[in-house]
Amino acid sequence: MESSAEKILVVDDEASIRRILETRLLMIGYDVVTASDGEEALTTFRASSPDLVVLDVMMPKLDGYGVCQELRKESDVPIIMLTALSDVADRITGLELGADDYIAKPFSPKELESRIRSILRRRSRKTTSDGIPDSGIIEIDNLKIYTNKRQVYRGNERIRLTGLEYSLLELLVSHNGKSFSRGEILQQIWGYGAEQHADTRVVDVHISRLRSKLETDPNNPEFILTTRGTGYLFQRITQSENEL
Repeated sequence: MESSAEKILVVDDEASIRRILETRLLMIGYDVVTASDGEEALTTFRASSPDLVVLDVMMPKLDGYGVCQELRKESDVPIIMLTALSDVADRITGLELGADDYIAKPFSPKELESRIRSILRRRSRKTTSDGIPDSGIIEIDNLKIYTNKRQVYRGNERIRLTGLEYSLLELLVSHNGKSFSRGEILQQIWGYGAEQHADTRVVDVHISRLRSKLETDPNNPEFILTTRGTGYLFQRITQSENEL
């Protein structure tokens, strides 16, 4: 019988890190597969269909950025990147390419485990937020949000969102006109506790990604607005809820 445990792919060229993470994740109930370079990561991903990928940046053959790009062409699987790069721009690059989160090396395995749990918990949620129908369609100008399928369309064309991008959109749409600070969004979507010192630029990059997919002119957004000194809000919702 196949395991019903959620499967995690750990990709790192350092054998010691792979062993530590594999042991710890197995102990808390996950199924784990590993890869030691970028090319092996893609092969293993396609063979094992993991629920989440922990992906190192600096690797031989194909680096983590290249792997992330390839995965995003075919999957919305959650990706947490591990990076030893000190430059902020290098760290943000992974997010811009489609990663859900990143952790800087050296890192605490316990912190990584917490982030994995949070992302998988959010991904497995079947119900929607307050303010959004459990089944039906929300229409926003030429956009349609199918709340029970967690899918978004522009006309007849589906807009491909990762699970985390959809959750972020869902949070903002379900509280139309309400401004959320970056810290509140990190708590609601990424599951960070108030005591954790998370990089709020993670939110900025995901907002930018959402705008690039949803807005006609991402530089002059109509829907997802920045509130100076606060964070972000969603506006201009023309809601039509229909049974599917």
